[in-house]
Amino acid sequence: MIPLILIAALAGVSFYLYRQASAPSAEKQPLHDLSNEDIKRGWRELGFFCELDDQNRVWTLTGSRAGLLHFPDLLRGFIIDPANASDGAQQHYGPYGSLEIMTYADAGLTGNAIRGSLTDLDRLASIVETHLAVAEPGTSVRIREEYAPDSRYALMLDVRGDGFDPSSTDSERLGSTAERGAPRKTSS
Repeated sequence: MIPLILIAALAGVSFYLYRQASAPSAEKQPLHDLSNEDIKRGWRELGFFCELDDQNRVWTLTGSRAGLLHFPDLLRGFIIDPANASDGAQQHYGPYGSLEIMTYADAGLTGNAIRGSLTDLDRLASIVETHLAVAEPGTSVRIREEYAPDSRYALMLDVRGDGFDPSSTDSERLGSTAERGAPRKTSS
């Protein structure tokens, strides 16, 4: 039974790494060459919209519960990639490459990256999954204290309804306006 589980795990890791290598990234295609359709596809593939608000010091991930669950998957994909084992290793995600995950000795949420040791990043993935298990559409979940209490920034999960299109939130680049009700706060 254990060899079957190991084979399945290796197949899953191989498939994930293949998808990451073949997926279009912001580093492969200059930002100014991205069409509106490329940007929409990028947010949809990511599963959520990501925005950094330096004034309020918050990383906001906006999506349906299913879409936001791509974030823990992304973190765990980062963790299993051997290239990310050393401090300072980083990957950029999203159509602009604005979401940065970084291997770092201390857990933290900064204006540049969501960072931590591989163990810390796995813990963040679990924290996000735990909150999303009970989050309702229209709520927001603030994560800082339970991941990196000394961080100046926080991570906000803006939970939308099923079928939410994360590209609809990208009003700056795409020129569309998104309905942004005031989410209810469920955790801090």
